[in-house]
Amino acid sequence: MENSEQRLNKYLALHLGVSRRQADILIEKRSVAVNGTIAHIGARVSFGDTVTVDGHPVDTSTELMYVAFNKPVGYVCSRKRQGENPTIYELLPQKYHSLKPVGRLDRDSSGIILLTNDGDFALNMTHPRFAKTKRYEVTLDSALQPLHQQMIGDFGIDLEDGRSRLGLERASEDRTEWIVTMHEGRNRQIRRTFATLGYTVITLHRTDFGNYSLAGLQPGEYTLVGRP
Repeated sequence: MENSEQRLNKYLALHLGVSRRQADILIEKRSVAVNGTIAHIGARVSFGDTVTVDGHPVDTSTELMYVAFNKPVGYVCSRKRQGENPTIYELLPQKYHSLKPVGRLDRDSSGIILLTNDGDFALNMTHPRFAKTKRYEVTLDSALQPLHQQMIGDFGIDLEDGRSRLGLERASEDRTEWIVTMHEGRNRQIRRTFATLGYTVITLHRTDFGNYSLAGLQPGEYTLVGRP
């Protein structure tokens, strides 16, 4: 921590790997104390202050890490196996098992996943207000009709959790392969959007997430990256 004041919620986000909103909730619950005094929203901390959460000192030695990982098909983005499906952590070294995935992919999808212990970074990458562009290579079971292309790209498709509008760029002459871009990250949104119009997504591969791309990573490979 630098020799200057900073907001307590920022301090907690940095050292606990949570978002600032989650840090504020801890403060609102009166779980956080600074130098033995219960903290309040908007509090600031200085170098040398002792910060505790539920009576336990905050570990300030935590190194922030950011990992880009090319998730293969068949793996789930959870810490425990779902049935017989292995988890992505089985492909990562033990030292990265404490990191949390940023922007999950379902079992049948592949491509870039970011993992981190930086809660602010995770929020910045996933919250809709920050509008991080994600790019996917998608293969459909049949040719996407021009009318349906226009509906998805220009007007959007109404799903049970709101309207879904996707950017579409044709990637094959037979109109089954598409480059899809989106700014949201709702559960299985791309698959559900096409399914509403009668299409099945055969393959879904994420190549880009905000400023990050696979950059040659093979399935199952990972690399450390920096925070932009």
